[in-house]
Amino acid sequence: MSLTFHWFLPTNGDSRHVVGGGHGTPATAFGRNRPPTVAYLSQIARAAEDLGFVGALTPTGAWCEDAWLTTAMVSQHTERLKFLVAFRPGFVSPTLAAQMASTFQRQTGGRLLLNVVTGGESHEQRAYGDFLDKDARYRRIGEFLQIVRDLWEGKTVDLAGEHLQVEDARLARVPDPVPEVYFGGSSPIAGEIAARHVDVYLTWGEPPAQVAEKIAWVRGLAEKEGRSVRFGIRLHVITRDTSEQAWAEAHKLLDGFDPETVKSVQAGLARSESEGQQRMLALHGGSRDGLEIHPNLWAGIGLVRGGAGTALVGSHDEVAERIKEYHALGIDEFVLSGYPHLEEAYWFGEGVLPRLAAQGLWQHPFAKPAAPSAQVPFTS
Repeated sequence: MSLTFHWFLPTNGDSRHVVGGGHGTPATAFGRNRPPTVAYLSQIARAAEDLGFVGALTPTGAWCEDAWLTTAMVSQHTERLKFLVAFRPGFVSPTLAAQMASTFQRQTGGRLLLNVVTGGESHEQRAYGDFLDKDARYRRIGEFLQIVRDLWEGKTVDLAGEHLQVEDARLARVPDPVPEVYFGGSSPIAGEIAARHVDVYLTWGEPPAQVAEKIAWVRGLAEKEGRSVRFGIRLHVITRDTSEQAWAEAHKLLDGFDPETVKSVQAGLARSESEGQQRMLALHGGSRDGLEIHPNLWAGIGLVRGGAGTALVGSHDEVAERIKEYHALGIDEFVLSGYPHLEEAYWFGEGVLPRLAAQGLWQHPFAKPAAPSAQVPFTS
């Protein structure tokens, strides 16, 4: 099975420095260096498409641009790249979301993937009018996905659930193909939702031993439901021709972290309700020391950024080896990013992907078959 790689659209802005944000923390001022215009995001998307990334994750939250609207516009400047649109079910009705996804599929030629996000911060949820607590938000996701999937199958849906109610709901046109659903979460109820409803379970970039535990946990729950789930991982990357060059870039990013910003961001993230976020914080403990928590796995990003806070750092060969290590655990999809996103897409796409291709682990998803060689007629 060929590995699948996705890139990231920085709808909170981009820079040669780390742009923070997420989980209740605002984007840092570095995001103004390269504002998230449609023109710039389209440039990143086209680069990702050419390099062989299948899709691009677009985040959700008050700290970034709206994912649905942004990807709809960027899709018109690309041809094959899919868009892994993050959205929170509490902000839109399930019938409307199913309709939006169906429309997106038709207008883009089937290039939508959905990343369902529970929302780990109640204060941010309340700003959008959602006053459920965390566990209730997870239970609502279960009802939401049940409704949406039934609608996508062309069914007429009547459901009176704990949190959602629809009557005589149906779609005039179902999506073709049906979008795959991505989802992540570290709490017990998150595992139950993944086992019952999702196609790909995503984890943030924890050390391999911890990732292996998560895979075994979700796989076991899915088997009890009579289902199978694929697995993906969300990481940043800093890959260069040599290990020394890559670590020099990581240290350059670290030098750009203002101590007061780190202190403020860490205080905000410490209040997060997300178990995944707390696991990210535990990897570095707010300290600049001991940030290489596994060979070539660096926790420095998480000092100033919520959510995914680890990066693969090293030579192209070293990063390829770490990817193989995660793949051996059961990870088939990699959702990657790097600062700045345009340049780092090329470093990874031109440095690491050819090495994986040479080992038979990856092939360009959009590569055109080689044209047959012209036959020269034989003459005596």
